[in-house]
Amino acid sequence: MAERIVVDPITRIEGHLRIEAEVKDGKIVDAWSSCTMVRGLENIVKGRDPRDVWAFVQRTCGVCTTAHALSSVRAVEDAIGIQVPPNADLVRNIMASALYQHDHVVHFYHLHALDWVDIVSSLKADPAETSKIAQSISNWPKSSPGYFSDLQKRLTKFVESGQLGIFANGYWGHPAMKLPPEVNLLAVAHYLEALEWQKEIVKIHTIFGGKNPHPNYLVGGMACAINIDDPGGLNAERLAYVHRLLEDGKKFIEQVYIPDLLAIASYYKDWGAIGKGFGNYMSYGEFPVNGYTGDEFKYKSGVILDRDLSKVHEVNHRNNDIQEFVNNSWYDYSGDGDAGKHPWEGETNINYTGPKPPYKHLDVDQKYSFIKTPRWKGKPMEVGPLARVLVNFAKGDKETQEEVKAVLKYLDVPVDALFSTLGRTAARAICAKQSASWGLEFYDQLITNIKNGDTRMANTEKWEPSTWPKECKGVGFMEAPRGALAHWIQIKDGKTANYQQVVPSTWNASPRDPKGQRSAYESTLLGTPVADKKLPLEIIRTIHSFDPCIACSVHLYDEHGKHITGVDNISVCTV
Repeated sequence: MAERIVVDPITRIEGHLRIEAEVKDGKIVDAWSSCTMVRGLENIVKGRDPRDVWAFVQRTCGVCTTAHALSSVRAVEDAIGIQVPPNADLVRNIMASALYQHDHVVHFYHLHALDWVDIVSSLKADPAETSKIAQSISNWPKSSPGYFSDLQKRLTKFVESGQLGIFANGYWGHPAMKLPPEVNLLAVAHYLEALEWQKEIVKIHTIFGGKNPHPNYLVGGMACAINIDDPGGLNAERLAYVHRLLEDGKKFIEQVYIPDLLAIASYYKDWGAIGKGFGNYMSYGEFPVNGYTGDEFKYKSGVILDRDLSKVHEVNHRNNDIQEFVNNSWYDYSGDGDAGKHPWEGETNINYTGPKPPYKHLDVDQKYSFIKTPRWKGKPMEVGPLARVLVNFAKGDKETQEEVKAVLKYLDVPVDALFSTLGRTAARAICAKQSASWGLEFYDQLITNIKNGDTRMANTEKWEPSTWPKECKGVGFMEAPRGALAHWIQIKDGKTANYQQVVPSTWNASPRDPKGQRSAYESTLLGTPVADKKLPLEIIRTIHSFDPCIACSVHLYDEHGKHITGVDNISVCTV
């Protein structure tokens, strides 16, 4: 007989996510993914000036803010017909590169690594052996025996004090942990170094966008004027600083992140057969080469069905291929509640009919999540780094093919291992490495344009609403770090008439559709082994491999589960 286990909340993610799984004979036989926070930013921006909407929807998340702002300004530009100057596209690409680097490194070390790394075990490590391992896999300078010995002493003081600090509440000693103490110590050292590095790379956003999080964007371009000699503008000194930060990011990823990932993954090759899911992958495309309105992207768009890499289907954001359903979500649609709606016709009508906390189990025969259920031509899709890498691989991108083959060769695993929790984690590292190199390419192009006398950063030709059509609509899409993100807008009389976001974790974390098809989280958990039902680390590993982002709402209950008050129309971040 199957036993229902609950993980709520899933920790080390952005927001609140509940997973319920049925375990039978040591393996998961069914699973349900439930977002327990309300979303409503789409309603907040109705009636507002479309040129201001990016600043509101950017607050969908405090981590991936650049992604939402960029999708929003692209949607408005698409609707009113603005083409931004080349420099603005390049700056947007550089900022996206910095976001990828920051997001993927932070996820690997601070959100996902502790699923595989046993911090307490590192206290037993031989620092000299850790040094030997570090020097064998990388040229990173911080690799002496004394460096690792000093770190080990700091960790020992944490333990002896009875407090592990930032390393508290882990799955230490879990039977699924396989790393030797020396590799655990290496990972802990780089965990701490990544904390320092991540503060630097985001300075690129402050230079181009004024601040981080929530850097400034502009419909029609970017709000950063180029003036090489002006101390108050985007001058030569600040541009040189951006170059240094990009170089440092590339170095950290290539000499720390990639070697660590391969070293750790080599002990968990069995996870190349776990977390496979249904095998449908979708990428929207990102890092435009000749401007966003062109058709050439570093990450290409497309859909792969049933793990068939011999054919890539095209993505169209404007027809009815993409629809959202609410049959199992705490929302209502006008008309047929089981019918899907294209985002241009979408609605965000909140109607919570679920149980009041605390409760033992969800009633999964009823609505059970605040996430809607998007589908592409009626099919569930997995989005994210793995989808990006697979689409590029299938479309013959040589750079991506070389990166994938190098990882498979190092780990000595078959191509089929890509479709797994292990493959998903490796693909994220490939994306970080590629985006770091591309950021420098875009920087060189920007400097070349400036040297040739082109300092244009914004196009205000159609800035005034009086120049817009009475009614128009647009879509802005990008590949956020967590996958396919798009914002759809309808504009009427110069105001936002309707606005919908379909975001990566909506694709991955959504409940079942009217056909009963599972989405990515629910599907990839099937067949997962669970060694200890009271400590279901294996569930955490696969869910974390998607880098979930489910924030940001406020609900208040008393100790008996009675609702006290709430803040309405706060969004769920699902990038």
